[in-house]
Amino acid sequence: MASDDHNGDDDPDLVMETIPDVRDGLTRTERIILHVLNQAQQERNGRNVPTVMLYGRVLEYVTLSEAELHVYLDRLGVKGKV
Repeated sequence: MASDDHNGDDDPDLVMETIPDVRDGLTRTERIILHVLNQAQQERNGRNVPTVMLYGRVLEYVTLSEAELHVYLDRLGVKGKV
């Protein structure tokens, strides 16, 4: 077997995505979501950010479905209007 044959298990981007950072326990995607959410809240003078707006902005950085975004938001403790 040639040394350059692999099945993608050693993909550094995949490793960075799935293993939480030791500093704060966040994955790359979680950190991006929180950063984008903070930026949007500042632009809206502290008001809540609609999920669809957040989703559109997050897509500029990572590829994920709307359902995946909701899973991340739940995991991060981000709550919508009740």
